[in-house]
Amino acid sequence: MSVDSKSGPTGDESATQNLTSVPKVPQEWLKFTKLSERKIKYTLFRIDPEEGQILYESQKKRGIKIIPIESIKELRFDGDTSYYRSLYKLPADVQTRWITIIYILDGKYKIMHIIAPSDVVFQQWKESLNKLYAVRQGLMSGAYGNIIRDVVWEKQYWKIADHDGDQKLEFDDVQRLCRSLSLHFSEQELTKLFKAADVHSRGYLDFAAYQEFVKSLKKRPEIEILYQKVSSGKLDFSAFKKFMQDSQESKLSDEDLKAVFLKYAGRDKTESEKLQPQEVTMSLEGFAAFLRSSDNAAMQDAASHDMTRPISEYFISSSHNTYLIGNQLVGVSTIEGYIRALLHSCRTVELDVYDGTEEPQVYHGKTFTSKVSVREICHAIAKYAFHASPYPVVISAEMHCSVEQQDMIVEIMKAAFGDALISAPVEGREKITVLPSPEDLRGKIMLKTKNLNISSGKSTSLKPNAAKATDEGDSSASSSYTSSASRSSLMSEIKGIKAKIAQKVHRRTKNKQRQMSFSLASLLVYTVGVKCRGIGPGEHYEPEHVFSISENSANKYLKGNMKDLVKHTQTNLVRVYPKGTRVDSSNYEPHLYWAAGAQVVAINWQTFDLGFMMNHAMFQRNGRLGYVLKPPALRPGNEHLLQKPTKHFLDLTIISAQQLPLPKDKSGREIQSIVDPLVEVSLHIPLWSHSPFVVNEAEAGGATYSPPSNIANSRPTTARTVVCSTGSVKNNGFNPMWQEELSIPFDCVGGMTDLIFVKFAIKQERKKLKDEEDEDPIALFCCSLGSLEHGFRYLPLHDSQMSPHLFSTLFVEVKVRDV
Repeated sequence: MSVDSKSGPTGDESATQNLTSVPKVPQEWLKFTKLSERKIKYTLFRIDPEEGQILYESQKKRGIKIIPIESIKELRFDGDTSYYRSLYKLPADVQTRWITIIYILDGKYKIMHIIAPSDVVFQQWKESLNKLYAVRQGLMSGAYGNIIRDVVWEKQYWKIADHDGDQKLEFDDVQRLCRSLSLHFSEQELTKLFKAADVHSRGYLDFAAYQEFVKSLKKRPEIEILYQKVSSGKLDFSAFKKFMQDSQESKLSDEDLKAVFLKYAGRDKTESEKLQPQEVTMSLEGFAAFLRSSDNAAMQDAASHDMTRPISEYFISSSHNTYLIGNQLVGVSTIEGYIRALLHSCRTVELDVYDGTEEPQVYHGKTFTSKVSVREICHAIAKYAFHASPYPVVISAEMHCSVEQQDMIVEIMKAAFGDALISAPVEGREKITVLPSPEDLRGKIMLKTKNLNISSGKSTSLKPNAAKATDEGDSSASSSYTSSASRSSLMSEIKGIKAKIAQKVHRRTKNKQRQMSFSLASLLVYTVGVKCRGIGPGEHYEPEHVFSISENSANKYLKGNMKDLVKHTQTNLVRVYPKGTRVDSSNYEPHLYWAAGAQVVAINWQTFDLGFMMNHAMFQRNGRLGYVLKPPALRPGNEHLLQKPTKHFLDLTIISAQQLPLPKDKSGREIQSIVDPLVEVSLHIPLWSHSPFVVNEAEAGGATYSPPSNIANSRPTTARTVVCSTGSVKNNGFNPMWQEELSIPFDCVGGMTDLIFVKFAIKQERKKLKDEEDEDPIALFCCSLGSLEHGFRYLPLHDSQMSPHLFSTLFVEVKVRDV
């Protein structure tokens, strides 16, 4: 009996058929109006529902380009596209036929606007895209069971193999399919598999025979071996309980374990009570289904963090230069950065605000980035703030505008956010003794900007339009481009732009005095920006005082008085932002600053690098709500835990991979490639001591230790990293099996394994690469070590942009051994 991971024994064929059926959509090419910044033109489009993709004609390349449905981040229709219609200055009547597609391709965010030729076509496309998108999103999020996942895969690759549409796969078709999947059988091996599936000896495979052939491709001898080891041929409840407690380190009660057992044994409780315990057994198929299921997930389901603690006791998902979708030197400023971040539960977004001709504008100062209005950004924030999380959003703003336009900002925010906007009269406020919790602030939006009166050391009682202070911004825009970037390894084109910026900066008056709006100060309640005067016993900050420090300043605290920083962040928010010389918008490794207690560690969400990956992994926890409760060692009253260093080994068995993704060309098409994959595992450890746990190579099972290093300013900094890898599997990029053991040393403080990150990267063997530079990995998985479950687990794999691969997994065994 086959078993679905969500519902136990199947039998609801109609539900599976409904989810995997092809939407009714015209298969012919249709002429849409395609809009871009440069021109408006007619372009042929069509949907391929079986393969799950949108195809369109590319006049530039004289070919067909592809948007895979799983690469789509958002679909917008009708009124949700009004921002762009007004931007393109098109008449209102096209609004009802407008489709905006936000997607990632070749590592870049892309936005496509198309207008359907008629209302009928628009409705067909809207319904079809929504259904295809919902199914793919469900598969990526694990909302559907593995039976549905397998059916979608089978239909997709049947369509690829049956290229002439005759509903028959001859031997040559099957041979091409295997080659495209990076499975390289000898002709003799493949002939044997083909004949075994062709039970009627017709010389071809219909869809049912093709399904049998696929089963033979996916056969899992390693699971059969594990089943025999666990069950000795008969997996009853006693053997299952022993496996769960010993191997999987399950904490479930006997009653809960029995419920799981019965689910995958294909029995209900009433039926099982009529049988003797030894008569109820779990088959190999049931055991295999359990291992793949959400009941045996790789990561802890920690969607139960206490949300009633003061907000200073949480890490908060944060973005830097949120308005940019390119680099911070010449990138494009747009509302899309805010929408993207908020839809991924980011809870702190950033504005750099300057005077506009009529209204305040947001852009990156002293650079050539484009501009976007504060009003449009606030409308986008209001619309998307609480789509992914109900917990508070902080707008971190750097103000460079006049009092008049500051007042205008307040009016704009009040109109956009209404009662959600936190505000209070400046005079006569009650003293804040402790910050409110995320639960207290549910559905609220807070402004954080520097209170110039406090920063200048004056009384906190503020008179209207009276305060003045030195213009000291707290973001990465600074004149340090000129002095620092010359040492970086940027391209020569960037140097020319830098020279122009230097001339522009030189003409500006230093230490320009500016005033602060009284109404703007009324919005600073729990997030009052102040200048960092240092930390330690000699300095006092009110609970609502927030300061921002660059990564350079933060690094000095890590080397010097890290304990003082930890102590300060127990009661106060601290924001860390990337240094100004990161003109390519690269990221630091955020766990360095989380380990010191910093809550708001700002990341460039437009750059898919290791820092982005760690941030993504951190905030996958707690139900993706954008707030993660700090480990006990970083919260008040637990200082003694910081005095408890420990040493460990992460013991891994890299067993096998399943249905690895095929490489794609720049147009989005899968390409045939011979793959010799290996698995590289890296452990990223914070700097919590000056004497890390290092062992010799023999003790570490081949691991190598990488100490901190100073590298080019434009590259990410490195924390302590331990890296090791398996050997390669030859000529199999579909279901390679390694069965290799790795042992990785690491040290920890106060049990804070949540702040150690482990990354699994499936890579092509180096000698197969065309040059010395690494290509993007074939697939990735990254999570905090503390959230990685022990035992035999399937790790869901992602691409370099952390978008899930629909069908790809890595099967491993995980153990942590104390020294």
